[in-house]
Amino acid sequence: MSPTTVGLLIVAILAVITILSSLRICNEWERKVVLRLGRFGGVRGPGVFFLLPYVEQTPFTIDTRVTTTAFMAEQTLTKDGASVTVDAIMYWRIVDAGRAAIQVVNFTQAVMGAAQGGLRDIIGRNDLSTVLSQRRELDEQLTVTLDEQTEPWGIKVQSVQLRDIKVPDNLQDALSRMAQAEREKQARVILGESEILVAKQFAEAGELYRAHPTALHLRGMNMLYETMRSGLSTVIVVPSSALESMNLGAIGGISALGSMPDARAPDVKTEPTELPR
Repeated sequence: MSPTTVGLLIVAILAVITILSSLRICNEWERKVVLRLGRFGGVRGPGVFFLLPYVEQTPFTIDTRVTTTAFMAEQTLTKDGASVTVDAIMYWRIVDAGRAAIQVVNFTQAVMGAAQGGLRDIIGRNDLSTVLSQRRELDEQLTVTLDEQTEPWGIKVQSVQLRDIKVPDNLQDALSRMAQAEREKQARVILGESEILVAKQFAEAGELYRAHPTALHLRGMNMLYETMRSGLSTVIVVPSSALESMNLGAIGGISALGSMPDARAPDVKTEPTELPR
């Protein structure tokens, strides 16, 4: 083998090695950040691509899939001074791999720190009742806040959900008593409104009976009939004024006589008389 052939063979082998060393493959969900002589040279992927030998390198591989991160704010004070522990979960993804790799050292820790700080801030700006009852609104507010904070890093916060809110036992008992008192208050209000409605109905019925006395008499007779038909030993106390106004005095007496047992004639005792002798 001639020296020329050996030299060409060595050059070919070196070329193949160089091409293979500059070959890169990215999965569908991955992006490669390229640095050209230490400066940002773009983002490559997915698929197969080549780098300039000895000039370009890819020190960062970024996963662009949605990441789920759970975080917590322990013993955080609300606006009204209540101590709560809130457990939340966040869904986020990288939309700009270049900024995520260059603008922040560790974007995962940065997102976690921003999430915990934002959660503590939003809890401190609301009272306990708001935190417990308006979770959806707080989720939306926290999502907007974190998205604005992480946007310079090339990160998109899709949603944040408050999963669990824990309060101390003594505060939980106080909240339970407050809820019970509120329910009793609502029950009393509903009862009062019902009484007002019934009174209005009675007032309207009274005006109607006053204009139509016959209807009042028929109503009284119907009530008496229903009472007698039941067959029960029922004692009804009716004011005399009501009987007079309804003209039920005679009817009441007749019904009372009708309910008494049959009167028997008194026994007549005759004494024997002596005949004159």
